[in-house]
Amino acid sequence: MGTDPRDVIEMVDYDPEWPHLYEEEQAILTKVFSHLHPHIEHIGSTAVPGLCAKPIIDILVGVSVLEGSDRYGPLVRPLGYVHVEQEDEKRRVFFRKGMPRTHHLHVVAFGGEDWHSHLDFRELLRNDPDLRGRYADMKRRSAKMHREDREAYVRSKQSFIQDAVGKAGGNGQ
Repeated sequence: MGTDPRDVIEMVDYDPEWPHLYEEEQAILTKVFSHLHPHIEHIGSTAVPGLCAKPIIDILVGVSVLEGSDRYGPLVRPLGYVHVEQEDEKRRVFFRKGMPRTHHLHVVAFGGEDWHSHLDFRELLRNDPDLRGRYADMKRRSAKMHREDREAYVRSKQSFIQDAVGKAGGNGQ
């Protein structure tokens, strides 16, 4: 359970403004990370037209060599990002912005398993209306069940995502 009462899971219908919000943030992040030659992508449900989502823009930043939060924190803290330690910290450095949250920033190794799995799943959802519909239903149920438990909400989606990417032949490479 989050410590901030505004930090709840809320699902909303797709908003065509989301790609524009991503583009604005992407332009800023490109400058901030420029010396690291980043690859930046819009991921998550806000990157899939027609899909319901938490109104949080997920951004994937791929860097050639993944380092720790002490490397990226000074770059993104002035933009309002806060580091949130994760179990998979060696594979992904995670930051959130805003409360309630407006952006999630995932820094990963470019071309690595996490890079590919995020992009593979995004493309599956964009191209498969049936999968997109089943995912939306599952997300809405899970958001109601885990409204105040973000970690449980994320865990509840993992097998669906892994199954979808696995069946499509995505192997993270």
